[in-house]
Amino acid sequence: MICIFVTGGTFDKTYDEIHGRLSFGETHLPEMLRLGRSRVEVSIRTLLMTDSLDMTDADRASIVRHAAGCDQARIVITHGTDTMVETAAALARGVTGKTIVLTGAMIPYAFGSSDGLFNLGSALSFAQVLPAGVYIAMNGQHFAWDKVRKNRETGVFEALS
Repeated sequence: MICIFVTGGTFDKTYDEIHGRLSFGETHLPEMLRLGRSRVEVSIRTLLMTDSLDMTDADRASIVRHAAGCDQARIVITHGTDTMVETAAALARGVTGKTIVLTGAMIPYAFGSSDGLFNLGSALSFAQVLPAGVYIAMNGQHFAWDKVRKNRETGVFEALS
């Protein structure tokens, strides 16, 4: 079984028609797994629903605590892309012996043209086959947590040389 921790990010944003802005409601994960016809046994736990730019050190410490205390050795974390690498670093410092894959989306799933469904499927696949460590999975690629960055000009994650 793979434990999925939800932390928010663009992945789970929806459009708030009343206030005219992006906001959070319930996670889209169950629907995404159903639409993707996933047959992977998972447990889903929402830890928080926040934009990663608003994530605090206390939020990251909570994510680390949950990952360390999780009975499963394979974990996927949905996360905002802006500070995904920072959370991955905290996990690498605080959790050993588990395969942890962080993933996110550049476009909200609720918008219909999101990369989130593909990224979630990739993360679940990578979590099943990668050795223990902390990784980021985006756009069909996986990266070791300390060998990747988000290129803010192109909007993609890329390996560090």
